[in-house]
Amino acid sequence: MTTHAPRPVPAAVLKDLRTLDDAGRTPVPHTDDEGGAPLRCCLRHSEPGERIALVSYAPLRRWAAETGADPGPYDEQGPVFVHAGDCAGPRGGDALPFTAAHRVLRRYAADGTLLGGRLVDIPDAFTPALTEAFADPAVALVHVRAVEYGCFLYEVRRGDRP
Repeated sequence: MTTHAPRPVPAAVLKDLRTLDDAGRTPVPHTDDEGGAPLRCCLRHSEPGERIALVSYAPLRRWAAETGADPGPYDEQGPVFVHAGDCAGPRGGDALPFTAAHRVLRRYAADGTLLGGRLVDIPDAFTPALTEAFADPAVALVHVRAVEYGCFLYEVRRGDRP
């Protein structure tokens, strides 16, 4: 059983991003003919024929605004795929999404500073790496990112349990 729950992009944020993304751009939805895009709204890969959009998202900035932290130079925005319209969110289950390949777990303190990162290259090591990250009491949240492009996949916050 998973000991840490992944957080998709929140529904209220998705509504904003579908209108104007965090880079100030209007999204351009398209039909995903091939499928396989990692959707941050429901934490699964897209299926052929779904309407999706690639939007710019600033997860640390939004978390900082919510918590009063200052991300400082770690404030960044990047591309994420989301459904172009309403989404039911994650389907549930105990499996952490997007763990079949190399991932980076980036750890942040409650004040927004970066505490370090860890490359996780074996799917079986993913959950232990999250457990290790939160064993440090200074860690407030962890961003899970793809290695190939550095894309944000989802966050896990201290105390999140499925």
